[in-house]
Amino acid sequence: MSQLKRTPLFDVYKDYGAKTIDFGGWDLPVQFSSIKEEHEAVRTKAGLFDVSHMGEIEVKGSDSLSYLQKMMTNDISKLKNSAAQYTAMCYENGGTVDDLLVYKLEDNHYLLVVNASNIEKDYKWLEEHLEGNVELKNLSDETAQVAIQGPLAEEILQKLAGDINLADIGFFKFQENVDLNGKKALVSRTGYTGEDGFEIYCDAKDVVAIWKDILEAGKDEGVLPCGLGARDTLRFEANLALYGQELSPEISPLEAGIGFAVKVQKEADFIGKEALAAQKEKGLPRKLAGIEMIDRGIPRHGYPVYKGDEQIGEVTTGTQSPTLKKNIGLALLKTEHTDIGSEVEVEIRGKRLKAVVAATPFYKREKK
Repeated sequence: MSQLKRTPLFDVYKDYGAKTIDFGGWDLPVQFSSIKEEHEAVRTKAGLFDVSHMGEIEVKGSDSLSYLQKMMTNDISKLKNSAAQYTAMCYENGGTVDDLLVYKLEDNHYLLVVNASNIEKDYKWLEEHLEGNVELKNLSDETAQVAIQGPLAEEILQKLAGDINLADIGFFKFQENVDLNGKKALVSRTGYTGEDGFEIYCDAKDVVAIWKDILEAGKDEGVLPCGLGARDTLRFEANLALYGQELSPEISPLEAGIGFAVKVQKEADFIGKEALAAQKEKGLPRKLAGIEMIDRGIPRHGYPVYKGDEQIGEVTTGTQSPTLKKNIGLALLKTEHTDIGSEVEVEIRGKRLKAVVAATPFYKREKK
């Protein structure tokens, strides 16, 4: 059995009561206190996540923009310096290689942040399609990342940021070389929870100090260390796609509901453009929809969904929502059955239980 990978924070997990699990080959905390408690902290106060398992790939060189335009579904030419963009990479047939963030550090210099389980695959895919003056470098092992999320995230992090006014960092913007109690970091106003907050990229050797400093700074505000369990329930309520569930080589970004990151009208030709343009033109035969259980039962990943005797799709993610206290799910369904209020049935442990198609996102934070 191969050894599980560990982040630079692994040795301090035990100090906070972490329960770890195998997550795609990584030994990561599923929870520290309880999933519900951590979820609630992020929705009402703040939570701190170790996301150092995510991958970071540097792209630079005079042809890096045209290269990224070919590789990404979104329009990278619209990206300004010190800004981030959500995008996908696709296969020729429109299936998804990965969904990721592109950070523009400066002209001809970008940082890609990719899903942990896809680091090697993505790097190989990018390498196979290299052209022109472009240099790729996998920075994943030397880079660590933590995310502080929740309505009090800015207030807490500001205590460490000195003269830098974090309020000046807008949504999907970032600042490099922010001094956090003597440790330099890239601070980005992004996240995967549906709440305000920051993702912090730093040298792997500095992350333990940053982690401890944030928890200490946020003690009075009630910040909690959070695991993968709360990360999943939070992102799910906010309808943020998870690769391997809502997105996969068999599921296109359009089917997964992230069409806003697919710019088939951009001038540059990108891998999968033709297939995705055809999907858009002809209409999608299936798409992601929210479902809410009427009967008692929790819809889980892979459970079949029926209308009468016909299987019309399957659940991609489902749980009991800690915020809404309802059993809800996301399901990839035949498009003709995705009208809000349409009744369907989910097969749970051999029984078909009633559900209804519901609007998404299930949760949307109130803007200040």
